[in-house]
Amino acid sequence: MIQNVHGGDVYRHPGVIDFSSNMNPLGTPERVVRAAQDSMTEICHYPDVRQEELIRALSGYERVPASFLFCGNGAAEVIFAYAWALRPKRAMVLAPTFAEYAQALQSTGCTVIQYPLQESSGYCLTDDIIASITDDLDVLVLCNPNNPTGILVDPLRMKRIIAACKAHDVRLFVDECFQDFIDDPEAYTVRGYLADHPDIFILKAFTKRYAMAGLRLGYGMTSDIALLDRMHGAVQPWNVSIPAQKAGVAALQEEAYVNRARALIRKERAWLKDALQGLGLKVFDSQANYIFFKGPEGLPERLLPFGVMIRDCSNYFNLGKGYFRTAVRLHEENEKLTAALRKVLADQEQAI
Repeated sequence: MIQNVHGGDVYRHPGVIDFSSNMNPLGTPERVVRAAQDSMTEICHYPDVRQEELIRALSGYERVPASFLFCGNGAAEVIFAYAWALRPKRAMVLAPTFAEYAQALQSTGCTVIQYPLQESSGYCLTDDIIASITDDLDVLVLCNPNNPTGILVDPLRMKRIIAACKAHDVRLFVDECFQDFIDDPEAYTVRGYLADHPDIFILKAFTKRYAMAGLRLGYGMTSDIALLDRMHGAVQPWNVSIPAQKAGVAALQEEAYVNRARALIRKERAWLKDALQGLGLKVFDSQANYIFFKGPEGLPERLLPFGVMIRDCSNYFNLGKGYFRTAVRLHEENEKLTAALRKVLADQEQAI
């Protein structure tokens, strides 16, 4: 049986500080928890199949028409619904990037092309990708900032990519789930292109922004209403539970919480990058709420006895052993991570 390998496996490693998944380090807002709890008195009913309250709140939050929105049981369901509604023949994804894009596309019989990012350029996406956007391609998938590298696509480069996709009739799927933690999300989102580019689809989620992964709530945006209709036909009715819908509405009111988290991430990301580099590790220029770095093989296993868990990235396409990702968390937690790393690296040096 094939098992997906992701971060966040606290069930096999209870009691650890989880740096392997990239949740908001401030934890789930109390308002969100309370909304989910209060909704339990309503679970004798089916969820609102139209999700009207949630869609209305999202429309205001994202400043897009309600008709542009699709909600799913986590971002993963949105990705699969997109793939099954579109059923493209040929798609391209970055390598490395989040595995679910290729998994969803391949489940429909789509041929997935891996576009390799280069370590020599810091895993940044360059203009070289333009030449790969051709008439025989149906979909280009970008994660911005990319996962696991945390690297953003330059807005002018993204504009050129959008133009190339339009010229070659290629759909563009952009995962913006981690833009809530970057310094200037409005400068990087492609939301402003949606009205005039029905070929663009944006993926977002409540998962990381509000630390509510267990409730499963993601959403997508596009002006292609016909595609959204097909996506609704690709998922089961009542796919978003009552607690998830109510928690989502409550979460969208947490503007101060999101701003506080962004400021915290900015400060701690800089501190943690410096700390990792000070330990002799190669650190890449992540602009997200996680840091991508190189270190000795077997590092995650050796850190577990110290009560910290990081993400081994060796199962990503175009990466091998010795590549890792760590979330940016609260300062005292980041200090525990660096102390554990210092001990593990020192022990290894003494063993050589």
